[in-house]
Amino acid sequence: MLSIGEFSRICKVSPKTLRYYAEIGLLLPEKINPENGYRYYAIEQLETMLFINRLKEYRFSLEEMKEILKEEGAGEEKLCLALIQKKKEMERQVQEFERTLKRLDYDISNLRQGNSILSYLENIEIQLTEVPKMNLLYIRKNILEQDFPQEYGKCFGKLFQRIAEEKLTAAAPPMVLFHSAEFSPCGLDTEFAVPVKEYVTGTRDFAPGLCLKTVLQGAYSDLPSVYTKQIEWAEREGYACTNALFECYVTDPSEAAEESGLITEVYYPVKKKA
Repeated sequence: MLSIGEFSRICKVSPKTLRYYAEIGLLLPEKINPENGYRYYAIEQLETMLFINRLKEYRFSLEEMKEILKEEGAGEEKLCLALIQKKKEMERQVQEFERTLKRLDYDISNLRQGNSILSYLENIEIQLTEVPKMNLLYIRKNILEQDFPQEYGKCFGKLFQRIAEEKLTAAAPPMVLFHSAEFSPCGLDTEFAVPVKEYVTGTRDFAPGLCLKTVLQGAYSDLPSVYTKQIEWAEREGYACTNALFECYVTDPSEAAEESGLITEVYYPVKKKA
């Protein structure tokens, strides 16, 4: 048996941390002396602590570690799946850091040249265009902000499944229309749609007419910059919004090797103010 001090020294984990791990049920001492409260750990628990440290290195939360330790005896398959999932999460984080570093370099370069940190807005092009009437196969629902990523896949999956089952013909890339200007406690009024040639149950006409159009090539996180530039342009040139803002996804995200390959068309329906 090892005292908490010996166990702490060998594993390079403070006694305070070991007490907390015991408190939350992550790693319990093998024995506690009822007279003085001294804690003792079994030699075998050294490897358990090594395992915990390994998971901690991989950025698993304490709750995630508890679940993994509970299932450890069930085999290595679940652990392998958990590690694969964590690897994917970390790869996404690395990509985000790389994108942020590129933006930092770009902003530093601009500032050194005497330009504004928002000078990139000047590169966003806006054009006035007439968008013809289209027939939409759609799903409309209120969506909470945190649910958007999964709802995109779920709703478009249902729409394309129906297109395949009923042998419908897609007439344009999939799109999302935003019918409310801001999030409410019920979420954002959102419509997922695919333009189709056939008129069937569950389709509707959509005639956006005159629109401001911007083509964004790059990450979806750049969309707020496009919205900002379009609204500023409309205000400056005397135009008012007439319908739901919508985005058309020219590139399938699952087929783009990098975010720089994503192409999104952003439309802002407008009319000239009186």
